[in-house]
Amino acid sequence: MMRLRAAEPADVAAIFELIGELADYERLRDRMVGDSEDLRRHLFGERPFVHALIAHWDDAVAGMALYFFNYSTFRCRPGLYLEDLFVRPAFRRRGIGLSLLRELERRARELGCARLEWAVLDWNQPAIDFYLRFGARPHEGWTLYRKELCPAAAAPPAAER
Repeated sequence: MMRLRAAEPADVAAIFELIGELADYERLRDRMVGDSEDLRRHLFGERPFVHALIAHWDDAVAGMALYFFNYSTFRCRPGLYLEDLFVRPAFRRRGIGLSLLRELERRARELGCARLEWAVLDWNQPAIDFYLRFGARPHEGWTLYRKELCPAAAAPPAAER
């Protein structure tokens, strides 16, 4: 049986483990340079920068969604940005990912957000198909830019987050 809930400080180790599994899936483990104490501070510190939902299947941690709020200047409303959605392979195809997305959408609507958005790696066709079934569409005409502000573990791979 599935259960969703907001993350609690006791979940930091499990969330960090899920992030590592996601990094493995995306072939980016060498780019994972953060640590669980940084994660704890950013989730539950004096000034939280990120939030998390945890999905359980029976008593096992099955997946997570990490998100934060951004802002639409043209709409003058907040947005909810999904940084990472991950369901462990053993728990996929049970509706967990969809439940996490629906809960994020519910929270975003409840808070008056103008949009729910995220990025997906170009090669990740299973995720792209899943998001299309959810009703999301690519945001045409925009290219994501990034300037790294902290050192990375290795030279960037061809497809980087």
